[in-house]
Amino acid sequence: MNEFIMPIIALVGRPNVGKSTLFNLLTRSRDSLVADYPGVTRDRQYGFGKIGPCPYWVVDTGGMLRDVERLDNAVDQQARLAVAECDAVFFLVDAKEGLQADDYAIVEYLRQQNKPFYLLINKIDTGDRDLLMAEFYALGIEQTHGVSAAHKKGVNPLMELVLSDFASDYKPNDEIRPKRLNLTVIGRPNAGKSTLINRFLGENRVIASEVAGTTRDSIAIPFTYDDQDYTLVDTAGVRRKSRVDAHIEKISVIKTLQAIEQANVVLLMLDAHEGIGDLDAHLLGVAVDAGKALVVAVNKWDHMNDYEKFKRKDELARKLHFIDYVQIHYISALHGTGIRDVLKSVCTAHAASFADLSTNQLTTHLQALVHKHQPALVSGYSVKMRYAHQGGKNPPIIVIHGSRLSHLQASYLRYLEKGMREKFGLYGTPIRFQLKESSNPFTH
Repeated sequence: MNEFIMPIIALVGRPNVGKSTLFNLLTRSRDSLVADYPGVTRDRQYGFGKIGPCPYWVVDTGGMLRDVERLDNAVDQQARLAVAECDAVFFLVDAKEGLQADDYAIVEYLRQQNKPFYLLINKIDTGDRDLLMAEFYALGIEQTHGVSAAHKKGVNPLMELVLSDFASDYKPNDEIRPKRLNLTVIGRPNAGKSTLINRFLGENRVIASEVAGTTRDSIAIPFTYDDQDYTLVDTAGVRRKSRVDAHIEKISVIKTLQAIEQANVVLLMLDAHEGIGDLDAHLLGVAVDAGKALVVAVNKWDHMNDYEKFKRKDELARKLHFIDYVQIHYISALHGTGIRDVLKSVCTAHAASFADLSTNQLTTHLQALVHKHQPALVSGYSVKMRYAHQGGKNPPIIVIHGSRLSHLQASYLRYLEKGMREKFGLYGTPIRFQLKESSNPFTH
């Protein structure tokens, strides 16, 4: 069986046809992780999705052909780059606005790219479906589908169709802990990623330079330390769009995302002087959504005075609260300070992501947590959690069976997650819950 590589789907079309709405639906995004901040995701926003038979990356773009007289404008160019790096294109049009001259131009461009593309007629819920779709058949696109991104109509069967060719190599929730640990190092340019890897290796295998962005592609290097085999992956730094000029730099984001997808553990490198930025938070969010084990290393710590260290730690505690289960190390990659502890945390996170959890232990501790703190009542009735078992690994999946589980508040699930993490030592890895409600035989 071939190695599964997640397909990339690009969303293109004129401005305001619903691309961002579809992006949020396909990625089930949370605003804190995919905010519209200035930077590379302003024009090309990347997200991880799981609707359909296999996971995928989806790329949102700014509207194409904003200025017909200037086809080389920056936003249009970003959309073209997204098409160049993707495996399939979703071309969105607006059913309410009808067929526009720009739609013909975009179709002509897409036909020249030799990429499979699908015409999505969005907002079909605004009137008679057949009537709204009729004029778009003039574009002569075989794969034409009516959808409503805002109301989640027509998207699931579309994803089943689009992903069917990619899903044959996909094995969900791999139960086998790999002997060789794939450690992917991510972060902004000049954070010290290459220097850290060279320190791990004990030699200058990766070019390290004070010039930001020396690494232009993901580099994989085999490495053994303390009887553990690793593959170290040094990724190109992800920089703000205002600093991106060359074409090879513009496609580094998707290469970083692909490296995250193939990782067993993701190590985020931060520059102590710069702290954590929006791009760092976005990459962390992608890694969490992909279920990856995580470690954070704050580099150049030896250059900070005591007051600067205090302020930086306080900032990281606030901005990284959503991954409070991840170990943060303060290191000097140049001098080797603290890097042994980084590798220990990497191994701990890796082991936690493949932990074996017995049904008896999970159920016993679930009942103990419920006894200590009962969930809120639902219309005067209590939520019942009867038993729990492990539903998968990498990351750990805990399946809870009971009644009225859909009414559990997010805060209570966080309470359960913290309790399970402390009991079973699941540090460094996300935990997923699946809630299975038992049917009531008296309702039929």
